Amino acid sequence: MKRVFYNLDFVLLISCFVLLLFGLVTMKTFGSAGTDYFFYRQLIWASLGVAVFFAALFIDWNFLKTNSIFLLILYFVLLVLLAALLISARAVRGAESWFKIYSVGVEPVELMKPVLVLVLAKYFSKRHVEIARFGHLFISSLYAALPVALVFMQPDLGSAVVLGAIWLGLAVISGIKLQHLAALILTGVLMLVFSWSFLLLPYQKIRIISFLNPSLDPAGAGYQATQSMIALGSGRIFGKGIGFGTQSRLEFLPEHTTDFIFAAFAEEWGLIGASLLFLFFAIVIWRILRSAIYGESNFEKLYAAGLAIFIFFQSVVHIGMNSGMLPITGLGMPFLSYGGSSLISLFFALGILQSFSVHKKGGG
Repeated sequence: MKRVFYNLDFVLLISCFVLLLFGLVTMKTFGSAGTDYFFYRQLIWASLGVAVFFAALFIDWNFLKTNSIFLLILYFVLLVLLAALLISARAVRGAESWFKIYSVGVEPVELMKPVLVLVLAKYFSKRHVEIARFGHLFISSLYAALPVALVFMQPDLGSAVVLGAIWLGLAVISGIKLQHLAALILTGVLMLVFSWSFLLLPYQKIRIISFLNPSLDPAGAGYQATQSMIALGSGRIFGKGIGFGTQSRLEFLPEHTTDFIFAAFAEEWGLIGASLLFLFFAIVIWRILRSAIYGESNFEKLYAAGLAIFIFFQSVVHIGMNSGMLPITGLGMPFLSYGGSSLISLFFALGILQSFSVHKKGGG
């Protein structure tokens, strides 16, 4: 037990808990009639997340370096769940991405994100020298393409983009050739054209058009982007103060506990608070990348790098859509946004990361 706590990265963990605290304080009193519904529910999810973290921490995940069966089973189970959503799930905010179990919503794609990092880290670590071959790159892309396609059809464009970014980031780190990267970019452009013409639903097209010019329909398609930018701008330098954000408290800003929590946070905390938020996110990414540098094997290094890509990219997309710089994709902010599936998946991923340090063969 002493060795476990000696090897924990307390800088990383404290930074994650500070971000979690920012989210909790921001959503305080968001519940109707001062019930603090989201606040107390998030506290419960955070407690479960911590329990999952320690459960993952005490498992020696080094067996994944030599055994692929467990990962493949978990990966295909999640694929089945994602496929089942298209048949049986009830639409929530326009996307069929949730299973309803009693009063609890379960979102399989949130667990798929760290699992995809594990699967790709395993694949690339075993073929680190041969990854320059296009055949290996193509096979690795299939691991990402299957969940991306299922998530895209829900439709959950934001999570689909994050899954794709995880694969692309790990492929680049693993040593993809420039000509292969150019071919992938060209393929991506062609897929975007095809998606716009045949796959994207009308409301998704409207979101992109309203992103380019929210003023075209400020009361309709551009409403979310407009209200989000109003919230950000009204926070100014020092913010309106905790509990005094009018855009979120008066519910002008939609989904202020999930998709637009950064705008709600910035309205109350201002530029100073937003800068502090960026600082702690930077510390989290730095400590995860530090784990990648000191990892004992390519698998550990690639897993940590993939986890950093996942958290960084999702945070950037969330902030970008809150500030009007990116289309609104319905993507939460890691650690801040309300949601049990996301919190538990993040703490599960961190537990695996810390487990590698705790169970190093060479000791502390």
